[in-house]
Amino acid sequence: MPITTKDNAQLDTARKLRKEMTPQERKLWYMFLRKYPVKVYKQRIIDRFVVDFYCASAKLVIEIDGIQHYDAQGKAYDQERSAILEAYGLKVVRYSNTAVDLNFAAVCEDIDRIIRERRGEDSTDVK
Repeated sequence: MPITTKDNAQLDTARKLRKEMTPQERKLWYMFLRKYPVKVYKQRIIDRFVVDFYCASAKLVIEIDGIQHYDAQGKAYDQERSAILEAYGLKVVRYSNTAVDLNFAAVCEDIDRIIRERRGEDSTDVK
């Protein structure tokens, strides 16, 4: 199903989140995604959700998860949200704040690999 719905009521929320990124989101954006050779958006509205990062050409949603995502309520919400996003043909990948802090290179390599695979590029041609 193509992405046709965008909840414009989320515009203010998306703008606020762009200005107030978490330290881990900021690190990933400024040290990797911002100048990535394929366009990646930050705090993008898809349906009724604001996703952390979105690569349209790879149909990839990248989420950086803080502690609130690991309790029962957070896990249930994330599962529902991912199911809705996946119905649009999107792949949702999640990385913990800890992974970004302690394994930044591995997170970047994984994102690069997934984008290349989803775009049909040669995954052996790693940057």
